[in-house]
This record gives sequence, C-alpha cells and structure tokens, in this order.
Amino acid sequence: MAMALRCFRHLPSLLSRSSFAMIAGLPQAPAGCPALLLDGCRQCVHQMLLTRQLATKKAKGKGQSQARVNISAALVEDIINLEETNEDMQAVVEALKEDFSRNLSVRTSPGALDHIIVLTKDGKFPLNQLGQISQKSPQLIIVNMTNFPESTAAATKAIRESGMNLNPEVDGTIIRVPVPKVTREHRESLAKLAKQSTNKSKEALRKVRSKSVNQVKKFKNKVSEDTIWLLEKQIQQMADSAAAEMDKLLAAKTKELLG
Repeated sequence: MAMALRCFRHLPSLLSRSSFAMIAGLPQAPAGCPALLLDGCRQCVHQMLLTRQLATKKAKGKGQSQARVNISAALVEDIINLEETNEDMQAVVEALKEDFSRNLSVRTSPGALDHIIVLTKDGKFPLNQLGQISQKSPQLIIVNMTNFPESTAAATKAIRESGMNLNPEVDGTIIRVPVPKVTREHRESLAKLAKQSTNKSKEALRKVRSKSVNQVKKFKNKVSEDTIWLLEKQIQQMADSAAAEMDKLLAAKTKELLG
C-alpha cells in the first residue's frame, strides 16, 4: 500500500496542468515500484486526461476557440505515426518553397532553366541533362543541344510551356532564349503562377491529411471515441499549420514579384 501511495504522490501536480502533451512526461516510479503498478498509473492518468480534454471540447460554445491538442506520439504509435504525418506535410511545404525559388523569379537566369522537365521518347529529363545552358548576354540565354540533337524540339516546347513567359528560337541544335523585360504584366503573370502553385500544394496537403484521418478511423472499433477525436484534431492542426505556412510563403513571394 505504501508503495502504491508513493507512485500516486505525483498525480495532483500532473493533473493541474491542462496540456494533454504532459502525458509524455509522466514521472518515473520510485525505486522498487513494480513495473505493473507504474503501467497502471500511466494508464489511469492517460484516461483521466483524455476525459478532461473531451469535457473541455464539449463545454466550448459554438464559434469559440478550442485549446490545442498535443498528443504524445509514443502513446498512439500503434494507431498512426504522427511524426511521419507531420514530415509528409512539411515535405509539401518545402516543395512549394523550392518551386518558388526555382521557377518564380522576376529575373530569368540560366539556373532557372536547369530543372525544366523535357519529355523525350526515352522518358522525362531535366533540361540541364540534355543541353548546355549558358548566358550569352543579360538579354539572351543559350541552350546547346549538340549532345542530344534529337531532343531539340522537345526541349524547345518544354521551355515555351514552362510558364516562365519565355519564347525560345531554334537555330539547328542551338536554342536561343530571349530574356523577357521585367514588365508589370510579367510580374502579375508570375504572381498568378505562385497562387496556382500554392493551390496545388494545398490540394496535396489535403490528401496527406485525408490519408492520415482514414488511417485513424480504421481503429474506431479498437480504441475510445475520445482518442479518435483527439487524433483527428491533432492531424487537422498539423494541416492548418502547414497551410498557414504556405500562405505566408505566397504573401512573401507575391510582395517580391509585384514590388
């Protein structure tokens, strides 16, 4: 009995904290406490905090803000890998950031053409793997297709359809790419492309969220309704955070493009 009291001595201070995340930091058992008893302590505290969180959720009025949910990944690892879900969402954000940096610049440079994808009879290849790209003057970029002359037409088409407002001209195996003047129309066109890219990325983000939520729902007959709700809430919060980051990237890029 004395040993059990020692195990539960930490509960009042633990329960006084509102964050569900504190489950991960439950105090360790005193020396000599049976492992079985410790598991029982953790499980009881887990259930009490789950109930407390659900009660808070139900008590909130419509339209009022709700406390953020932060579930310990270790507690639900048998249901879903929350860290992996977050990594997948952040990967979408990073892809958008890279797209902005690589393809949406006011000033066209040789590097901007490097990763334009060219569709050939042998597959898809970045332009810089098929041709040698160089800048002859501030107003002209040259793509030398001598090594893959059969892909000249495909490369020309890819450059024209890249969305970078480029109008390439072909001279044998040489593709001349005039650098467009930085007009207001060009800036607005790039800003529209930034918006389109952001929308595509948000759609990819929604797919990651839906996949994760569906994974959680597979366990609705194995775990409590409270746990399912909290997990879905946590996944939605991750998605909302990633979407907000995308909005910030778009705002910054739009400001940069429009000047």
